[in-house]
Amino acid sequence: MRWTMLGESDARMALAEPVPTAYFNSDPQGNCEVSLDDVLFSSSTRTVEVHGIEAAEDTKTGGCQTDMLGFKASSPPSSCVWTTRRDGEVRLRLDEQGIGSEAPKTVHELFQEATNKYGDYYALASKKGGQWIKLTYKMYYDECWKAAKCFLKLGLERFHGVCILGFNSAEWFIADIGAILAGGLAVGIYTTNSPEACHYVAENCSANVLVVENHKQLQKILEIQHKLPHLKAIIQYGEELKEKRPNLYSWSEFMDLGRDVPDTQLCEIIKSQKPNQCCTLIYTSGTTGQPKGVMLSHDNLTWTALAAGRFITLMDAKEKQELVVSYLPLSHIAAQMSDIWSAMTFGAQVFFAQPDALKGTLVDTLREVRPTAFLGVPRVWEKMEEKMKSIGAKSSALRRKVASWAKGVGLQTNLKRMNGYSEVPVNFRLARHLVYKKVRKAIGLDRCTKCYTGAAPITRETLEFFLSLNIPVFELYGMSESSGPHTISLPHAFKLTSCGKEVTGCRTLIHKPDRDGTGEVCFSGRHVFMGYLNMEEKTKEAIDEDGWLHSGDLGKHDKDGFLYITGRIKELIITAGGENVPPVPIEDAVKDAVPIISNAMLVGDKAKFLAMLLTLKCTVDVETGEPGDDLTPEAIEYCQKLGSKATKVSEIISSKDKAIYAAIQQGVSAVNEGAVSNAQKVQKWVLLEKDFSLFGGELGPTMKLKRPAVVEKYRDQIAQFYTDNPSASESALQQ
Repeated sequence: MRWTMLGESDARMALAEPVPTAYFNSDPQGNCEVSLDDVLFSSSTRTVEVHGIEAAEDTKTGGCQTDMLGFKASSPPSSCVWTTRRDGEVRLRLDEQGIGSEAPKTVHELFQEATNKYGDYYALASKKGGQWIKLTYKMYYDECWKAAKCFLKLGLERFHGVCILGFNSAEWFIADIGAILAGGLAVGIYTTNSPEACHYVAENCSANVLVVENHKQLQKILEIQHKLPHLKAIIQYGEELKEKRPNLYSWSEFMDLGRDVPDTQLCEIIKSQKPNQCCTLIYTSGTTGQPKGVMLSHDNLTWTALAAGRFITLMDAKEKQELVVSYLPLSHIAAQMSDIWSAMTFGAQVFFAQPDALKGTLVDTLREVRPTAFLGVPRVWEKMEEKMKSIGAKSSALRRKVASWAKGVGLQTNLKRMNGYSEVPVNFRLARHLVYKKVRKAIGLDRCTKCYTGAAPITRETLEFFLSLNIPVFELYGMSESSGPHTISLPHAFKLTSCGKEVTGCRTLIHKPDRDGTGEVCFSGRHVFMGYLNMEEKTKEAIDEDGWLHSGDLGKHDKDGFLYITGRIKELIITAGGENVPPVPIEDAVKDAVPIISNAMLVGDKAKFLAMLLTLKCTVDVETGEPGDDLTPEAIEYCQKLGSKATKVSEIISSKDKAIYAAIQQGVSAVNEGAVSNAQKVQKWVLLEKDFSLFGGELGPTMKLKRPAVVEKYRDQIAQFYTDNPSASESALQQ
């Protein structure tokens, strides 16, 4: 039921009245107020001067003016916490004490510190021809410095984009950091984007350079190149060029370009950079309209990496080096914060997975690297769960019996531990020896002390599955607009289905709480973004007059201060009778009740009753990501238990398989029994022929459900629910 690390945050209610102080969680220092002091930076000495707001008239950025590229964008004085200008500066939200008072740093300052501290430690590891090729922190820094000079040679202008389109690699990191050092904006583009979606991002950030992984991604850019007036060069890093074109470079050609650029030229640009200026753009996945360019400052990245890393007690490499596997899309803030910025801050070693990681090779990399920290989106954990269950189903009766016993012990012991019991029973120790250690080793997590999930909701069923194997998966929550994490669960402080407590230095406000204490979750702290590039209205909707970032998520705190996310404001279904229904809890309940269901989506906005679109668990083409017709082994096993011989989705739907339809109906009825009102009961449902997927357009790049796209794609099926013909739906409940 948790929602969106890094979710969308557009079209929120702009607040007319001041934010109430109810349900406000202060930080440990008790510093509850957002300071109105202006923080100004002297770029040469990097000293922090604090002035009152009246003294801080910054004529450079005052008023509404056209920026250097001809965009009309408001940029309030730097006494303001937001800007929409690429060259704008914001007031940093410094605290008077604690981690929020740490001296602000630029990316270059952070990197220089890391290089001085961890120079001979390995930083990046890439597998080439079966061998790990490694760069030390000193080599990594030198490569980024070299890349920055090459970008300058290509004519990269200050605050113009360098877009990177490809799978995670050392070159991705070097291009990203090199672009920032050279004074540009680092911009990731999802590898799944269409040419048109790539064009939108590249044009929006006025990209001077595009870095692509391979020929396939290059073709997308060549298709739109003529519509990018600021584009000066394209670089391809993952494979040799298949064609010669003007201003198209291989990685090695690119890295030779900056030889005659003097270091002093780059030094001057680095000296001019300030922690309160933009250095990175993260584009929201656009599940509810056009993507927005989330402007993140140097301070957003460097402070959040430190604050989050300290909160989860990442080890300093000098004590013990953390090992992480980089495989999640780097165009997303979760992977950037974890793989680039936190890793750099603590001297971690980053191993790059193979490009087909999510098609099945990830577990091979995990087994080889044996990471100490691992972040997986819910779909990754679900795939692991499915694979482990299908292997388990094929093992001997004795093994299955032992595994079942161990899982029962594991779940009970860990649930008790979660509630404060510390003793470890003998049977748990035995189960650890017989089962848990072997399972961890089999999936490469035997050294992993920090297993995390974020970016989308995860079901209780999946969390309990891993908990039963003594692998607690901790939830974190945040959004692109909060530079990644806002709340994080910890080994000594977690509750199932909660996304934890605020990272130290971050603050939460529940806005307009109802009787249950549920309201909109709002954030404050140095992790809050600068604004949306060239989008003043959207920025004002996101950041209110008191500086609070409105997440668009609904949530509440429990008595112990744990945050629970219950849904998104925009996803609320308002029935014809005026009842507000959050869909996610009902969808999760149906998936829990009927294990063969893969996806469930509730519909019924402005309608007389609720209905549901359902999909079944099926195999997926590993190359294209297209869902197939064959049921998963787990789903087939479920069918057999019910007495059905079905092995395909089409067989179940065409024959209206009695056993399966009855089981689904039974599950839906059970969920309805727990409904808080008749208006929240699911009256009809339909099975769809294809599961939701990125391929089909129903899911976004982080596997979040794109509800408007689903409503559009299946509008005929949804319309059928509400025709008078009683046989139009596959199930009509007689309430």
